[in-house]
Amino acid sequence: MTTRAWWLVVLNFVLPGSAQVLAGNRRLGRFGLGATLTLVVLAITAGAGYLFWPEVVLTVFTNSIGLWAAAAVFAFYAITWLVLTINTLSLINLIKAAPGARPLIAAFSAALMVIVCGTAGYGAFVATSASGFLSSVFVAGPSEPPVDGRYNILLLGGDAGADRDGLRPDSISVVSIDASTGQATTISLPRNLEDVPFSKGSALGKLYPKGYGSIDGCDVSACMLNSIYTEAELKRSFLYPDAVAQGSNPGIQATLEAAQGITGLTIQYFVLIDMQGFSDLIDALGGVDIDVKNRVPVHTDETFTKVLFWFEPGMQHMDGYHALWFARSRHGTSDYDRMQRQTQMQEALLAQASPANVLAKFQGVAAAGTRVVKTDVPQGMLGYFVNLAAKTKKLPVISVPMIPENGVDPENPDYAAISAMVAAALAPPPTATPAP
Repeated sequence: MTTRAWWLVVLNFVLPGSAQVLAGNRRLGRFGLGATLTLVVLAITAGAGYLFWPEVVLTVFTNSIGLWAAAAVFAFYAITWLVLTINTLSLINLIKAAPGARPLIAAFSAALMVIVCGTAGYGAFVATSASGFLSSVFVAGPSEPPVDGRYNILLLGGDAGADRDGLRPDSISVVSIDASTGQATTISLPRNLEDVPFSKGSALGKLYPKGYGSIDGCDVSACMLNSIYTEAELKRSFLYPDAVAQGSNPGIQATLEAAQGITGLTIQYFVLIDMQGFSDLIDALGGVDIDVKNRVPVHTDETFTKVLFWFEPGMQHMDGYHALWFARSRHGTSDYDRMQRQTQMQEALLAQASPANVLAKFQGVAAAGTRVVKTDVPQGMLGYFVNLAAKTKKLPVISVPMIPENGVDPENPDYAAISAMVAAALAPPPTATPAP
C-alpha cells in the first residue's frame, strides 16, 4: 500500500488523470487525461508557432483578448489539478500505508499541489495584470507602415521635478530601426539646440517659420529644443486640438515635429519615459546596479553650494531615490554628461529587468510602469515590435550623437549638415559589384 501510494502521487503529478483511470473514478480520470493532453498539444502548437511564426504568437499574447484567454486557461487548469490532487489523496488511503511514510507522502502531495496549482494560479494573475497594464500604456489605433524601410520612434526622457512648471524633456532621441534587419540607430539631440526648424505643416512651425524663437523670441524663458514641449503644452495647446485623442499631447506632438525638422525623418511613434516615475519602477525591481564613471555631487540648494552627498566612482547598487538623483544631478557637469547618465540609467534598468525578475515582481512593476511610460504605439503592433526587438538585440546599436565633437554647435547649428549626417548614418552599406 505504501508503494501504491507513492506511485499514485507521482502519476498524478506526471500525467494528471492517470491515477483516477487506474485506481478511481475513471470518468474523472478520462476528463483529467483529456485536459492534460490538450494542454500538451497547445504547448507544442504554441512552441512550433513561435519557432516558425513568432510575430503571430507574440501578437496573440500581447493583446487583451489573448491574455484573458490565457488567464482563463491557467485558471481552468489550476482548478482541475486541485480537484485531481485532492481526489488522488483520497485514493491513496494513508491509513494503510506504513506509519513512517504517511507524513512524507502527505507532505510531498501537498507540496506538489501548491507548486502546480500555485504556478497556474499565478499565471492567471499575471495574464490579467498584463492585460490591464498593456491596455493602460498602449493605445488602440491603426498601425503605421515603415517609411523608407524604417520605423522612427521619438524617445523622450521627461524630467517633471517639483521645481518645474510641467514636464520638460531633458533627454531627446530618435531611434531609427530597419524594419527588415532590426538594425537600430540612435540619434541623440541636445536639449539646448536653438533656432530649431519644424517639419512641414507643423502648427507651431507656422509661428516660427525660420526656426524656434529666431524672429520675435518664444513664449517661454529660453528658446531651446526642450522648451518647445512646455510652450506647446502650457501656452499653445489650442494649436493641437486632436493630440490627446490620438494618445499624445500638444507638448509631445510639437517636440515630434521639431525632431522631424531637425533630422529630416518621418517619425511614426513616440515613447515618453518620466524620470520622476523611474524611482518607483527601480524600487519595484529591487534596485539597479550602476557603474559610476566620475564623482557626481547632489546639492540641496539653488545656489549649488551645499552638497547633500556624493556618488563616488565604481559599481553602486542604487534604490529609486538615489538612482533618480544620479540621473538628475546637473551641477559640476555639462548637459551632455547629464544626458549620458540618463541614458546609462535607462540602459542599466532595461538590462537588469530580466523576465524572471519582472515576473516575480510583476504587480509592482506594472503599477510603476503605468506611471513611467506614455506612448502612442498601438497595442496591435506589440507582437511585431517584440519580434523586431529580438533581431535588434543581436546587432550593435549605431549611435549618432549631435555633440560639439561631431561638429554640432547648439547655439548656431547647421541643420542642413545635421540632416545630411543622419541620412549618411542610415544609408544602407554599398553592395560590392561583382568582378566581370
